[in-house]
Amino acid sequence: MATVTVYGPPISTAVSRVLACLLEKDVPFQLAAVDMAKGQHRSPDFLKLQPFGKVPAFKDENTSLFESRAICRYICDKYADQGYKGLHGRGLLDRAWVDQWLEAESQNFEPPSSVLVFQLAFAPRMGVKQDSKVIEANERKLAKVLDVYEQRLGESRFLAGDEFTLADLSHLPNGHHLADRENLIKSRKNVGRWWEEISSRPSWKKVVEMQSAPVS
Repeated sequence: MATVTVYGPPISTAVSRVLACLLEKDVPFQLAAVDMAKGQHRSPDFLKLQPFGKVPAFKDENTSLFESRAICRYICDKYADQGYKGLHGRGLLDRAWVDQWLEAESQNFEPPSSVLVFQLAFAPRMGVKQDSKVIEANERKLAKVLDVYEQRLGESRFLAGDEFTLADLSHLPNGHHLADRENLIKSRKNVGRWWEEISSRPSWKKVVEMQSAPVS
């Protein structure tokens, strides 16, 4: 029986990051629904797990955590000897490279891409009018980040070296919604090659299936 519980909908980019990590590490888990439309993320019980009222929240027999990248690091450390063992690097130097590019993702890729994901993917579902100026501004910001990635990925197969790691995985949730956007991911030779490889991993395909499944 799974002792790991992830709280939140798979469609959430942060939740899907954690799910992909768990799947890469072959960790059994259960997914607990949080109906954000009904305000369940602001309930007293949920705020005990996630004091900011956001998703995901994560709980196992030892602790509870609430930031997706911290959760992924914890999973990699706790389950180091199972599943894909190279996810957080295979030594001190590897791990430093992974953490460096994971930080680059959170500080450089995440800000403009998360704005674009909201504007392009979620705003229409919520009945919110898209802002073309915001979209254009953040596409320009993201393009500059991807130009750096293009150079890096001309030097190595993946961001932190020649093995797939958490640094690459962390780009999947937002990148999934932007991959076909003109002049971004697929328009760059090295970034496009990298994206095709990381988005084809069975773990991510499973997450996409979970996102498409009816809510139970």
